[in-house]
Formats: sequence, C-alpha cells, structure tokens
Amino acid sequence: MLKTQLHKNFNTGGFEIGASGIKQFLWYFTSVFFFKSGLMPFSSVLVFILRLFGSKIGKEVRIKPGIHIKYPWKLEVGDYSWLADCYIENLDWVKIGNNCCISQQAILMTGNHNYKKTSFDLIISPIVIEDGAWIGSGAQIAPGLILHSHCVLTMGSVGKTNLEAYGVYQGNPAVWIKERIIR
Repeated sequence: MLKTQLHKNFNTGGFEIGASGIKQFLWYFTSVFFFKSGLMPFSSVLVFILRLFGSKIGKEVRIKPGIHIKYPWKLEVGDYSWLADCYIENLDWVKIGNNCCISQQAILMTGNHNYKKTSFDLIISPIVIEDGAWIGSGAQIAPGLILHSHCVLTMGSVGKTNLEAYGVYQGNPAVWIKERIIR
C-alpha cells in the first residue's frame, strides 16, 4: 500500500492558461456577473463579451445565461450553434462546429489527472464537436474526443470515445444505438 505523502507533489506539466493575470482576473468577475448569475438574458451581449475575451464565435450563435466557460480564449463556436447553461471546462481548446446544440447541464471536460501517479499529473486534451452534433442535457464529454458530424450524445450519457458521424450514442460509457436519420 502506498503511503500518503505530506508534501505538495502536484504536477501540471507544461500547462499554460494562455492569458495574463489581469485578463484572468477580469474574466472571473465578468463571468460571475454576466454569465453565471443569469442577470444578462441577451445572447448578443454574451457573445460580444466572449469575443472581447478572445473567443472565436460565428454568426447568430445563441449563448444562454448560466453557462460556465473556464477560458473564453480557448473556445471556438461556428455559425448558428446553441449553447445552453452547460459547463465548459476548457483547459485546452474546445471547438464547436456549425449548427450544433449543447444542451442544459452538459459537461465538456478537457482536463483530468493521472491517478496512477503520486504527482497526480494534469492531463489535457482538446474536444472537437463537428457540424450538426447534438449533446443532450446532462451528457458528459471526456478530454480528447472528436464528436463527428451530426452525431448525438443522448441525455445523461457519457462520451469516453470518439462518436462517429450520424451515430446516436447512449449510456455510460456511451455506445452506438442507432443511425441518426435527418429528414
């Protein structure tokens, strides 16, 4: 059995936040007041603020109040996409294509830790969500995944491997259950 160490031995490797301390400070309070509080119901204002902080946001994107975005400068969203009050922990890039839907309480997690090491090494990897994909309410996406064109991760499901185009995935871990047919 491994003895518990009494000193800090946490390793973040080469992780970089990608913004100055003042930008991080300003984002924290902006996020709390405008995004997490729900006081700003206007999507156009939220999109404008995200762009000010470095997000690459396409046209006619809808951002709903209550959303959590860790680092807006590591977020890209294509045209006509819709992000509800989801949780985007983007220690690495999150790239969302055109006409995507990220539903209520969905979690996109780009970071994790290596539990096999006493240094609990930080592991980060980007998430790519291609055009037309739909992430259901309460669904969770693990670091490093590609959700291919028009796939669906159903409500409450956990994506731990890449999702193929036009597939509907369900469960924990999510498995392919059928083809998505769009009429």
